[in-house]
Parts: sequence; C-alpha cells; structure tokens
Amino acid sequence: MNTLSNETLATIHARHSIRQFEPRELAEDMVMTLLDAANQAPSAHNRQSWKFVILEGNARIELAELVSTASKIFDRPASSLLRMAARSIASAPVTIAVINTGDLISHGTELFQVDKDMGFDFFRTMEIQSSAAAVENLLLAATSLGLGAVWLGILYLIKDRILTFLQEPQGEFMAVIPVGHPVRPTQGPNKKPLENVIKKI
Repeated sequence: MNTLSNETLATIHARHSIRQFEPRELAEDMVMTLLDAANQAPSAHNRQSWKFVILEGNARIELAELVSTASKIFDRPASSLLRMAARSIASAPVTIAVINTGDLISHGTELFQVDKDMGFDFFRTMEIQSSAAAVENLLLAATSLGLGAVWLGILYLIKDRILTFLQEPQGEFMAVIPVGHPVRPTQGPNKKPLENVIKKI
C-alpha cells in the first residue's frame, strides 16, 4: 500500500519538529483549530484531564526569557538545549502549554477504591498517556495546516518554574509547544527501519 496516497498517513510521515518560525501572526481561528484537534484525543474514562494555556505577545517573550535565564544554572548539553528552546519560543507567534489537571487521578481513585499510592501512580500514568495523545493530535493538525511545531521536552528540567509562570502550580507539567509558520522547508530525521522495532510472539 502506498501510504502517502492516504492524507492522514501522509501527514503522519511529514510531521517533524520545527524550531524556527517566520515573524508573522497566527490567526486565532487557526489556534482554535489546533486546540480542537488536541481536544479530540482519546482520554482515559473520557476525563480529558488536560488544560491548554495559550501564550502570545509579552507572555511568550517572558517565558522565553525565563527559560534562557534558567539555562545558566545547568551544564552542557542541558544549558544548550534550554537556550535553543528559548529561541524557539521567542520566534514562534504562539506557544501552547499543556498541563495535566489531576482530575483523572481524583476520579479514578474514588471510583476504584484501590490503594492510594497505587491508584495515584496508575491514574497519573493514564493522565500522561491521555495528554500525550492530545499533544500528538496538535502536532499532526499543525502539519496538516502547513504549520510547524516542536514539543520542547527539555523544559521538564524547569517544570516547577514554568507551572508557577503559567499560574498553574497545582497542575502537572506536560508539554510546551511553539507553533507557527516555518522559516524554510525542512525534512525530519530518518526513522529506524520498521523491522528493527517490531517483535512477534
């Protein structure tokens, strides 16, 4: 089967991280389209225990400055990756932060009456899985619309600072994603051959 003849599969193959963006605005309806796609992701018990925080204008620049300043307390390569993340945030017209709300944890432990510690680990993992699906939906939606985006995983190193900045100290850090129009067309890295990552039993 020619996967690229299928629009959805073609988008999946085309998606890759974009870290530099053109200095042009992103229309609000475009941002809402991305977030609607994210919100359609599967979630455990359909709790949708995620929150999307949109950063534009000064808020985006202040976040970039926070990340750049925080990079100074780390050695390489973490400091270099944090500075790169700050540049991505600064160049993108919009950055979207994703936070886990803890709603599934609360709901699940009450519903199943399991050991509190076991229940917390179990439902926290399910929250992370759910939000990761939402982030992937957002990334694929961006690609399908001709936009670029990058999931800045390195920011987990300063997650508490970011949550405080976002005024969400009770949430749990999930993702920070700059989004915009790519500066130039690029290609993603080659993936491992499929046969290298498959095991049959």
